[in-house]
Amino acid sequence: MQQDKIQHHSINYLEIPVKDIVRTKAFFGDVFNWQFEDYGPEYSCFINVGISGGFFVSDKSFATAQGCPLIVIYSAQLEQTEAEVLKAGGRISQPIFSFPGGRRFHFFDPNENEYAVWSE
Repeated sequence: MQQDKIQHHSINYLEIPVKDIVRTKAFFGDVFNWQFEDYGPEYSCFINVGISGGFFVSDKSFATAQGCPLIVIYSAQLEQTEAEVLKAGGRISQPIFSFPGGRRFHFFDPNENEYAVWSE
């Protein structure tokens, strides 16, 4: 199988700090149906999610209030995804609101990392 050529100077990979790899994989697997490939007990890649990346063990977390970038995930069913985030142990930090281009909500995962989910 031939891979697409990687575009020069493109954002190619994200590495995300997490306190608990097992719990993180369960959360993102349950809510977003993500799949993973492990590279030892302290690193796991998420695959086929729109961008390549991985989770690494760290005692750090990130949030926009700290000036960190916001990772935004798309959902075709925003209300259902919000309910799934809560069911899997996430915490809503900003309930669904409108913005130019759509609607979204923000949440903290079980590691206290902040993400957003948007829809048209």
